[in-house]
Amino acid sequence: MEIIKDDKKTIRAWTFYDWANSVFPLVITSAIFPNYYEYITSHDGNKNFIGDVVNVFGYEIHNTTIYSYVYSLALFIVVLIVPILSGVADYLGNKKRFLQFFCYLGSLSCMGLFFFNREHLELSFIPFIFATIGFWGSLVYYNSYLPEIASPENQDKVSARGFAMGYFGSSLLLIVCLITIMVLKWPAKYSFLLVGVWWIGFAQYTFSKLPNIVGGHRSGEKNNIFSKGFSELKIVVFQALRQKKLKRFLYSYFFYNMGVQTVMVMAVLFARKEITWPDEQTKTSSLIISILLIQFLGIAGSFVFSWLARKTDSIKALSVAILIWIFICAFTYFVVTRPIHFYIVAALVGFVMGGIQALSRSTYSKLLPETEDHASYFSFYDVMEKMGMILGTMSFGIIAEVTGGMRNSVLALIAFFVIGFVLLMMVPKNTAETR
Repeated sequence: MEIIKDDKKTIRAWTFYDWANSVFPLVITSAIFPNYYEYITSHDGNKNFIGDVVNVFGYEIHNTTIYSYVYSLALFIVVLIVPILSGVADYLGNKKRFLQFFCYLGSLSCMGLFFFNREHLELSFIPFIFATIGFWGSLVYYNSYLPEIASPENQDKVSARGFAMGYFGSSLLLIVCLITIMVLKWPAKYSFLLVGVWWIGFAQYTFSKLPNIVGGHRSGEKNNIFSKGFSELKIVVFQALRQKKLKRFLYSYFFYNMGVQTVMVMAVLFARKEITWPDEQTKTSSLIISILLIQFLGIAGSFVFSWLARKTDSIKALSVAILIWIFICAFTYFVVTRPIHFYIVAALVGFVMGGIQALSRSTYSKLLPETEDHASYFSFYDVMEKMGMILGTMSFGIIAEVTGGMRNSVLALIAFFVIGFVLLMMVPKNTAETR
């Protein structure tokens, strides 16, 4: 089915999936669930502090360390399964069905977090793993629509619009969740039900408007689809590695995004451990406020960096964003010990977070060659992203465990961003950014 590029209705439907699924990274991986997890794994039923060491399969380990390990495991599963499935989706031409599958898997698993408890951590982590797989798996197919619905000159703007929709929509649900917790006195676990309902509900608008078949030149063949999918992926990998500009961009993206995603996952746990707060209630409320600050500044940052890319180019705009990240990490390591410091960091992170994510997606999209295998190309992009996230969260957790604190782990983040910046400067500038 042919798609008319830059069609307003199609683009609106596409960006609405950002509105739907962004509640997962905000509520589950950034705001409410990390606070909920850290609290219930370090307090008993009478709200008495019992320590931050938990027992998992008979091993004693810090609660924040096992959290980073479990998240890395979920990402590793994504790396294993999504590339093959994306090849299958390209081969059959039905990637919207795969988008729907991962959406439903993620949203229903979020609801399963309602039953999370300290006494059965091994089982309790299963919904978290599947929710993470559902979120990141669906993004492969969602992102792969970008070069098909928007012309190269509009992809920065459309990508930024998607992230802005996600920041705004997820912030609204977070506010609703905070009202239920702080005003209505509902247990925090009810927020996980709201996330699942929001995600699966608003996604229906996207599913009703996006075409099911994109490409689909082989949609009639059903035999040996997994081997065909693997072959499709191999072709894409070889094609990508033969293109100098695309290859070097991916190398850079691997490192700087390792830093970005590790910050997103571990920031709240870092703030709870490394910053001196007057009391538990102030700690939790302040962290939630800072996350909302990040969200709303992220909307502005998405459009500011999109504007900067139009005035210069995407590579230069990304280089500015990475330099800001390096400053943020250095400031965090040397200065951040008090709440006011964390607010400053949160404001900077919010401003640059949306910009670097939106530009990374659109820059990669514009560097792709003429192809019908967009899902496979974006699964390759996704593999680079997830491998970086796995190494980032694992290294963060290991350094924290070995040194007895999370602050030294920030040095690893600085290294990731510096390497990413150097590699980005090596991307050839004498070729067009368009496909």
